[in-house]
Amino acid sequence: MSKTKIAITLDEQFVEDIDRLVSENVFQNRSQAIQQAVDEKLKRLKRTRLAKECSNLDLAFEKAMAEEGLSEDLSQWPKY
Repeated sequence: MSKTKIAITLDEQFVEDIDRLVSENVFQNRSQAIQQAVDEKLKRLKRTRLAKECSNLDLAFEKAMAEEGLSEDLSQWPKY
């Protein structure tokens, strides 16, 4: 994956915490620490969005749709 350099502004305490983690060899450098934090946050947001969308589903309707195909005669299904 290609990378792009950006400039960000952080609270001094965040920078101190990141630098401490780098000095403890948790991360190789500041960029790696910030990249991993952003990656984890974006993944969490995607899961949250999926959960919100799923909560909008009508469970009875979804169950009926899932079971609809099961009631058909399997002999009518195409062979693969």
